[in-house]
Amino acid sequence: MSCNNSGSNSANHPEETAEVPPMPWFGMDIGGSLTKLVYFEPMDIPPDEQDLEVETLKNIRRYLTNNSAYGNTGHRDAHLQMNGVYIGGRKGILHFIRFPTSEMPNFLDLAKSKGMATLASTVCATGGGAYKFEQQFLNEVNMTLHKFDELDSLIRGMEFIEGYCSSECYYWENPKDDDKCRKVTFDFSRPYPFMVVNVGSGVSILVVTGAGKFRRVTGTSLGGGTFLGLCCLLTGCTSFEEAIKLAAKGDSTKVDKLVKDIYGGDYSKFGLNGDLVASSFGQMNLEERREAVSKEDLAKATLVTITNNIGSITRMCALTEGIERVVFVGNFLRVNTISMKLLSYAMEYWSGGALRALFLEHEGYFGAVGCLLELMRTSNGDQSES
Repeated sequence: MSCNNSGSNSANHPEETAEVPPMPWFGMDIGGSLTKLVYFEPMDIPPDEQDLEVETLKNIRRYLTNNSAYGNTGHRDAHLQMNGVYIGGRKGILHFIRFPTSEMPNFLDLAKSKGMATLASTVCATGGGAYKFEQQFLNEVNMTLHKFDELDSLIRGMEFIEGYCSSECYYWENPKDDDKCRKVTFDFSRPYPFMVVNVGSGVSILVVTGAGKFRRVTGTSLGGGTFLGLCCLLTGCTSFEEAIKLAAKGDSTKVDKLVKDIYGGDYSKFGLNGDLVASSFGQMNLEERREAVSKEDLAKATLVTITNNIGSITRMCALTEGIERVVFVGNFLRVNTISMKLLSYAMEYWSGGALRALFLEHEGYFGAVGCLLELMRTSNGDQSES
């Protein structure tokens, strides 16, 4: 990944000169399924400040930056690390960490054991969990969650990271051809207007018309949480990663009813290819078909169903709004090239080449970055909630 520290961001964002809270600096996006955490590690600590720095702060920094795994479920995505970033007037490194939201009690135990609560009395947070776990943070580790709007944080984080990383945005070329398919960097330096499809547990679709200027168009409850929930029911898997691995080995055509299953081939009058899905899970009403499918087939069909639904809604929104650039983000896309390629093909196919599906390397971390930036814009101790 190519990231630069040209300083263009620090010149444009007021958080660089605002009064800022003491270290350590964290941003949290507490989603329905996954919690995303960003940690800012300062690299411009002068010797006199380093001497005064409390041992607890040094221990926190060492622990977070020297490990790539925390317990059984916490992970640091080292490949996404951003160097030379300016936040709050300081130069440092942004680290990206994730863990299942169901593991929040273990995270709070870790915060207590590492002494985080003694230093970080206020943590900026966004997402539904910022409200759900607010009292728990206060009661168990004496931390106040400084809450920020989820979608404001998402857009701000996207704009900030894209300004630093020249290869942040990309698309899939030849998504249906495994031999020729490849990732291609897309120049997103002049993005407006564009559409954001944020795929987490559910889906929100936004139209962005300028820096910090956006509106929510619509959404759907059928998102990543739906995929995981259905896969757990149908296959017995227990994690998103396991569900994706199953889907990668499956054949959804053994589960779905295709156009050719109904018409015997293409439906040429309306330009429908025979291999298109006509009815998701449409063959599962037949007992012999149900007995022939595997867990892998069911996982793949579930993934295709959810992805196709997202793609269909997105295309209609883009058509209605007159938008030609569509950016898909969110942790549903993490380790999920199957859906990215499906979305890429669907956008191009149904729009006659007018629409291209774009993706971003930092996927689901934008909200966590955005709320950290928002915290820097407020005076220390101020509360700014949605």
